[in-house]
Amino acid sequence: MRRNTFVSRALLLFALVAASFVVLGFSRLVLPYRVARLLAAPLLFAGAGLAVVLLAQATLAALGVLSIE
Repeated sequence: MRRNTFVSRALLLFALVAASFVVLGFSRLVLPYRVARLLAAPLLFAGAGLAVVLLAQATLAALGVLSIE
């Protein structure tokens, strides 16, 4: 795996979590809190899944199983 790919995925993770909070905040202005959470949840879950993948890749790279070029 290339280092640039790992960094771009980490930036995507940050963007997903930030977008989740922005969607939650702005949708609370016009919608009830429950609906706002339902709108922001897919972004947060995608970010959480990506965080697990990146953590697994970083752990495998630290153990020497996966090489990051």
